[in-house]
Parts: sequence; C-alpha cells; structure tokens
Amino acid sequence: MEKPKPVTQAAKILALAAVVLLVCVPFLVILSTSLASQREVIANGGWVLWPTDPTLKAYEDILDGGIVTHALGVSAGVTVIGTLLSLACTVTLAYALSRPGVFGGRPVLLLVLFTFLFPPGMIPSFLLVKELGLLDSYASLVLPVLVNVFNLVVLRGFFQGIPEELYEAARLDGAGDWRVLWSVVLPLSKAALAVVGLFYAVAYWNSWFYASLYLESDHWPLQQVLRTYVVAGSGITDTTTGEATVNAPQTVQMAVLVIATVPILLVYPFLQKYFTKGVLTGAIKS
Repeated sequence: MEKPKPVTQAAKILALAAVVLLVCVPFLVILSTSLASQREVIANGGWVLWPTDPTLKAYEDILDGGIVTHALGVSAGVTVIGTLLSLACTVTLAYALSRPGVFGGRPVLLLVLFTFLFPPGMIPSFLLVKELGLLDSYASLVLPVLVNVFNLVVLRGFFQGIPEELYEAARLDGAGDWRVLWSVVLPLSKAALAVVGLFYAVAYWNSWFYASLYLESDHWPLQQVLRTYVVAGSGITDTTTGEATVNAPQTVQMAVLVIATVPILLVYPFLQKYFTKGVLTGAIKS
C-alpha cells in the first residue's frame, strides 16, 4: 500500500476531529450545565459550556431525595440479573440449535425466527404479563425480553463456525453436551459473548417503555425517572413520604442525565478488546 498523501491525512484528521467534537461537545455541555448554578444557567439561556463556579448542588438534591438512588439501584439490579439470565438462556438455546441432528431443532428455529419477523404487539404483551401476574414486578422487565432473536442468531452462527474437529475430540474424551459447552465452546466464544452481553446490558439499562406499562412509579428504573425529569420537565411523587417534588430545573435534569449515562459508559473499556474482536468476527474469511 502506498503512503497516504499529506492532503489525505489532513482530511482524515479533520473528519475524525469533527466526529469527536460532535460526540464530546454535547456531553460536555450536559456535564457543565449539571455543575453550574441555576442562576448561571438562566443567564446563559439554558446551557453552560464551562461553569464559572462549579457546584454539586444538583447532584445533592437528586441523591438526597431517594427517588433517583432507588431508581439507580433498580436499573443496576435489572441490568445485571437480566443480562446474566439472557446470556444463559441465549447461549444454551443457540448451542442446541447449532448442533446438527438435534431433535426438534429445525421447528424450534423456525418458531424463533417467526417471532423475529412478526413480533407481538403492545396489547397482547400487556395481557400476557397481566395473566401471568407479573404486573408491578421487576420480572416484567426481564422475562418478556429474555431472549433476543438477533443475538440468538449471532451466537448460533458463531457456534457453527467452531471447527467440528474440536467437538469430535471432546466427544472422544468422553465429554457430554454440557461439558463441551462449558470447556470448549464458551472459552472460544469470549468475543461473541462480550458483544452479545453488552447488547443485552445496554438494552436493559436503557429500557423505560416496559416500566411505564407494567410498574408503579415507586418501582421505576432510572430511565423512566430520567424521562419524567427531562422530557416531561416535572418531578416525581415520593410514595414513601407522599410528597411531590417541584418541577425539575435544568441543572437537575442534566444531573440525572449524567447519572443515567455514565455507568453504562464505564463498562465499555473493560469489554473493548472483546467487542472489537467480536464485531470483526466473520467479517473476513481466510
């Protein structure tokens, strides 16, 4: 390959810098606004790029109230438990559907793909959750979306790409299906598992629609609280005290937005090497 020309390198640098600015500047504005005083926010027309007198009052207000801290715990619990359960179910089902000769494998695969092409509507899903007695239960945020068909297809394809000789060698050593899955398949699938796990975690963390359908306000996760603060621009009634919070000012809205965004961002650096490898897996065939 020829060495790129200086003009080409300069164009790439400018394009990369523009993308970085488009990503970082909005987040910087949100963070700065959350650290600014309400008076400074009003004086600057609602947004602050760099606060002159940073303060943590907005974070103290939302964390002292108990609503956001409880919602943060709900989101963390649902994300961790939901991701682990979804990974366990997706891995086992994908492994079973990836092996040739499994009894009923093709009908089950067609049934799974049918749900991907024709997803249930909101009303049938609500009626099913209601009949199962899951209303106002955290299980309603996990069980209806326990297995994502796209993630299932991705893992199934990855398992099918593992050389058949490895399966046969494990069988000759006397390993059963669970042993093959645990000792052969999973160690070779760390990259794919990291990608699918990250997809599940982001989906659970960002989920708010099901919470608005199935849960009362005292059980809301963080994203639903964030929607109430930022989109509706109002506070939430604390069911433990019966007191209603006042309309959320701009600083409080941005502080809740930062709290809702930062935790999931902190997960990515630990999965970056697996994520990059998993995304590129299968893109280039030797």
